[in-house]
Amino acid sequence: MTTFQTTHIVYFSPTHTSAKTAHAIAEGIGMPRRIETDLTFDEDTQLISIENSLTIVTAPVYGGLISEVALKRIQRLRGKNSPVIVVAVFGNRDYEDALVQLRDTLSTNGFTPLGAGAFIGEHSYSRQNEGMPIAAGRPDEEDLQKAIQFGKECLLKLEKAEKEVHSSSEQTENAEGKLQLKELISNFYVKGNIPYKVITHGTPTCPVSTEDCCACGECISLCPTHAISIDKDGKIATDVNECIRCCACVKGCPIGARIYNTPYTARLFQNFSARKEPETFL
Repeated sequence: MTTFQTTHIVYFSPTHTSAKTAHAIAEGIGMPRRIETDLTFDEDTQLISIENSLTIVTAPVYGGLISEVALKRIQRLRGKNSPVIVVAVFGNRDYEDALVQLRDTLSTNGFTPLGAGAFIGEHSYSRQNEGMPIAAGRPDEEDLQKAIQFGKECLLKLEKAEKEVHSSSEQTENAEGKLQLKELISNFYVKGNIPYKVITHGTPTCPVSTEDCCACGECISLCPTHAISIDKDGKIATDVNECIRCCACVKGCPIGARIYNTPYTARLFQNFSARKEPETFL
């Protein structure tokens, strides 16, 4: 049994795919105490201290890296004696350097990497009602079962490392034992490149409302960057420079009156429709 008794889940999850994956991993770990930090709508700048907790940090991949907004919010985390499982959720194309980027960010902020996983969530640009689904409905039950199993494997790795530390004749003090534990659990391969890929930003675009929009305001509550508002004429307006194209507003509109027309949907559907499976590293 591990000495850690708390699992701390942290996620940025506009369309709930990262949150579902994080919860499944935590279920596999099965610790008696769970703390949850949802960064999806959190624009605070104060640091978040996490101590003595097995931590799971989950965020979506945009263009092969962690979402810029998600990463900015994750950078507020500070870990102390907290092993971390880093998880990138991508839309069935590729996660490229996202896992390495997330691992490095959290390592710099005091966390000790324990495991890493890339899981699949429905792509933000997926349009099932238009015949262009991209990982529609994912994470599905098969994905969640794999996430649960991954959580169990991470826990077993931690328990084994702690047992080795405990039985080591060289362990004389707690501080020395913790250093040895860090060395035992953090030395593993994670797929990705350093330096990370460079993303070139084009002309900003954003979802828009159709004539069917009744300005109910549901999309306003779904936007993680508060880019949507009601203008002086009582219509829905979107700040194109604040929109991150997560398409939470499109997927969550109760009457289907939000759309995002982009040629990337067709390209993604044509080239990345074949099912991809999660990849994990320990």
